[in-house]
Amino acid sequence: MTTKNVSGMMVSEQEHRMEFPGGGMMGIRSTHVPDNLRGAGLDYAVLDEAAFMEPRIWSEVVRPMLLDSQGGAMFISTPNGRNWFYDVYQLGLDPHEPDWAAFHFTSMDNPHIPASEFAAIQRTTPEHIWRQEYLAEFMDDAGQVFRGIRQAATAPMQAVYQPDHVYIAGIDWGRENDFSCLVVLDATTQQMVALDRFNQIGWALQRGRVKTLFDRWQPAVIWAEANSIGSVNIEALQTEGLPVRPFYTTNKSKAALIESLALALERRDVSLQPDPVLLHELAAYTLERLPGGGYRYTAPPGLHDDTVIATALAWHGVQQGGISVDFA
Repeated sequence: MTTKNVSGMMVSEQEHRMEFPGGGMMGIRSTHVPDNLRGAGLDYAVLDEAAFMEPRIWSEVVRPMLLDSQGGAMFISTPNGRNWFYDVYQLGLDPHEPDWAAFHFTSMDNPHIPASEFAAIQRTTPEHIWRQEYLAEFMDDAGQVFRGIRQAATAPMQAVYQPDHVYIAGIDWGRENDFSCLVVLDATTQQMVALDRFNQIGWALQRGRVKTLFDRWQPAVIWAEANSIGSVNIEALQTEGLPVRPFYTTNKSKAALIESLALALERRDVSLQPDPVLLHELAAYTLERLPGGGYRYTAPPGLHDDTVIATALAWHGVQQGGISVDFA
């Protein structure tokens, strides 16, 4: 353990702790294991991203530690639905609760970010993310990524190939017990025309099913996720002459992919087939806040997202016309 003197303060980077010359200490603790926070009393506590903490961290752990000193606390967070953080915020708005005070700030209150930047973000961001992440509003369905799903499920289940239309496909390759899925969109009408989902068969058979759909719909481009499994299959399909392009998935590229599809559904820019698996996966898909302050899109534990990713990849192709665009 290394402790160093910084302007009279003893600082331990390993323990995330600062001791002040006149007495007193300030420490930073993770809330991943709530019971590890228990210990000596506190004079003041700051709970950062409080809405994403377990409710008992405040009621069972931190608040009892403030009793002896009659200390105070500050809760800072982006909203996460109407959970326990929403409840304490309401206490701050209640004139009959003099021990509490509430403050609301949006991202636009930051004087260092130009208004033009927010205008660009709002144009390309789904409404619920804009309202929660940038306007700091409490949303009833926080975490739900896709809205207007049922209203968008109007594409016919038995579509017919039109030789004068342009088609784009997206493939999500399954891992282990996951499914592989291929979705075809009609770029001319912006409607889904085909969805095939399969697992428990060999890669050669899976590529054969992709080839069958390609022969039927003749997509101009097939965007495929280029994970470790995908790269081998992509190369094999390219060798057979299929116009497959790799999509390299990172947290950043996946966020852009999902938000683009979410925005299209909100605006009714794309029509989906009323496939029950697709509609269920879209409805269950969530936005998860990460401990470091970022977020990621994911299916809930135990559920799949293969139809979501395949549809998002196909929509990416419709928007880009087969051209990959990177956002720095």
